[in-house]
Amino acid sequence: MFDVGFWELMLIGLVALVVVGPERLPRLAYTAGKWLGKGRSMLSAVKSEIDKEMKSEELKEILEKQKKQINPLEEVIEETTSVVQSLKNQTGQAIQQGRKAHDSESVSPDSK
Repeated sequence: MFDVGFWELMLIGLVALVVVGPERLPRLAYTAGKWLGKGRSMLSAVKSEIDKEMKSEELKEILEKQKKQINPLEEVIEETTSVVQSLKNQTGQAIQQGRKAHDSESVSPDSK
């Protein structure tokens, strides 16, 4: 991110040593490191949350695509079900007519 080399860090350390003083410099370095660590951890937490949200959005898009693909299949299934139901009804009617015809033929020879 920042293009800071060795000499820039040495200059910053020297200025901090002069401004803060040698007795408070270790405590300042510790505090600065602690804040830097907290900042990095917060940054990584935010990054992971963003990644989770992006994955969640991608999953939602995939689910929507699958729903769009399933709808025609449901229509085909419903159409097939209705055709099978109509064939069942026609077959049932044909069987009933056959039974009636058979029953009427059975009754005719007895009456002769």
